[in-house]
Amino acid sequence: MSDGDEQQGHERVPSRQRRRFPGISSRTYEHPADRSALVALRKLSGFDTVFKALSGLLPERSLRLLFLSDSVRVSDQQFAHLNVMLRDACYILDLEKVPPMYVTQDPQPNAMCIGLDEPIIVVTTGLVELLDEEEMRAVVGHEVGHALSGHSVYRTILLFLTSLAVRVAWIPLGNLAIMAIVTGLREWFRKSELSADRAGLLVGQDLRASMRGLMKIAGGNHLHEMNVDAFLAQAEEYEAGGDLRDSVLKILNVLPRTHPFTTVRAAELKKWAESRDYQRIMDGHYARRDEDKDTSVRDSWRDSASHYTSHVKNSKDPLMKLVTDLAGGAGDLGDRVRRGFGGFTTTPPKPPQGPGTDAPGPSDSSGGDQPPRDER
Repeated sequence: MSDGDEQQGHERVPSRQRRRFPGISSRTYEHPADRSALVALRKLSGFDTVFKALSGLLPERSLRLLFLSDSVRVSDQQFAHLNVMLRDACYILDLEKVPPMYVTQDPQPNAMCIGLDEPIIVVTTGLVELLDEEEMRAVVGHEVGHALSGHSVYRTILLFLTSLAVRVAWIPLGNLAIMAIVTGLREWFRKSELSADRAGLLVGQDLRASMRGLMKIAGGNHLHEMNVDAFLAQAEEYEAGGDLRDSVLKILNVLPRTHPFTTVRAAELKKWAESRDYQRIMDGHYARRDEDKDTSVRDSWRDSASHYTSHVKNSKDPLMKLVTDLAGGAGDLGDRVRRGFGGFTTTPPKPPQGPGTDAPGPSDSSGGDQPPRDER
């Protein structure tokens, strides 16, 4: 970015001083689960073949023409306030080439960064109308973070394969093969959203604004009716509540999604914002792009494995607690699973067997004290 462009692009930036991160590497803010999920995705059978084929076949020029012809391109003349935010985000994260940004008519609040050779950022009118300036700044930073991390390539392939899976749903084996890769891509993309949320915070440098934006995406433009602390309490209740059945349902509920649940994103971002890692970045101590070539893949895997180990160990989720207890050799597997599906409640003692005792008959053997089976 030239000095002239820099001056022109940032002359209307609000007076609040924001820290800039020259030469920052995306490794600085990438969530360990993002990197490990991408490693797992690349190991998925057939992924490399599909990736190489689609990289040459995807109609990226057609995609660009579509947005150029049927959306509004952000510039100094159109959505000028978004253009200032975009250039400011690229300046803060030191992204040399500012990606094109479009506003498309859609009442659903959403944003995405797509493209194979060069990223394109697209935001919907629903999102622009929902968020205030500081909340929107975090979203623009989020998408610029995707661009810096190179996420747009895999997102584009995910969109294409999702559409393709619908078209070939009548071909059993073909659909299964595509859906296996789509499921892997979704798992990675959910983790990549956590990375991009961090990038959005580095750009906006206002945690409350990031929290407000996530709340509005979850509950609409009724900020006076919502509370950040209560919203975060929902995340804690979601993680810790219920029994093993709820843990399984959480997994099933999230599988078709490309984004983590909003409360979970808010809790993860707050945790990172309060960490020593975030403070070190704000103090100017972060990974540089020119050091990426010297980065050890083994070290990245080790960091990811360490993160997952810590996550499982500290998680309040009943399933994760069961895994931790079993790994530590605590208790019998069958007994703990039975109690887990009963809500980890204390099993009442069996009545003594003998004359004059009403032992449960065959009709009661299924467990009258057991909760009703979930029909999902």
